[in-house]
Amino acid sequence: MSVDVEFVAPPTDDSRQFDLTRPVRLADTGPDGRMRPDAVARLLQDVATDDWAATGVVAEETWLVRRTMLRLSQRGRWPELGERVTATTWCGGSGPAWAERRTDLALGGVTVIETVALWVPVGRSGLPVRIGQDFLAAYGPSARRRVSGRAPTDPVDPHATRSPWRVRRSDLDVVGHANNAALWAPLAEVVEGSLRFAQVTYVGSVEVGDDLELAVGADRWWLVAPDGVRVAGRYELETGSGAARREDASREHEGESQQDPHR
Repeated sequence: MSVDVEFVAPPTDDSRQFDLTRPVRLADTGPDGRMRPDAVARLLQDVATDDWAATGVVAEETWLVRRTMLRLSQRGRWPELGERVTATTWCGGSGPAWAERRTDLALGGVTVIETVALWVPVGRSGLPVRIGQDFLAAYGPSARRRVSGRAPTDPVDPHATRSPWRVRRSDLDVVGHANNAALWAPLAEVVEGSLRFAQVTYVGSVEVGDDLELAVGADRWWLVAPDGVRVAGRYELETGSGAARREDASREHEGESQQDPHR
């Protein structure tokens, strides 16, 4: 089950955009030296947090991510250890009580990963609150594009393999739930190969002590509690010539790094 989501292009008007540049660090990478999807999710959270703080909008609500999608761009590849990644973020649209955040990751001015996330503002009661005029004023014309707040998930495959999944205290954030970036970790246990596309949908909160199972299907996975699905994911792997071109680009970068000791 899916909903049509558009990876809209960066705005060309006076809509707000925000940049954050930092190197890919050791804790961001796997054994292959490439940035992991959960590290990308942390970067998306960091640039979103810094952007929201920089708007100067004073609000009591907490923004919670409902769904995140990422894909390699046409010329894309996964950033590697030591490379400097620039995350550029803007509001891709909004609804009555949700907003879409688009973020592109670039290496040397070339977009390599495109992402789109659905965020919901939650008040002290724990319930969603409406998007205010201060939000629309801060983000400009791009925020007035109407987007759907639906985030459907596929039913659990009855033939999925299941194994216990433990939530660690180090996974928790200030809200007391597992942080959205930590909930990309099951993907690393599921996928063998290089990702072309991935999506994670957060259905319910995940907390320490929850009785969870990781259910794995062909190209889907779920974190399942006795009362239902808490998190659902799907993915696509790179295949064919696209994967080969990205491997060539990765080897070229590795060769450049070895030739330049100051890189």
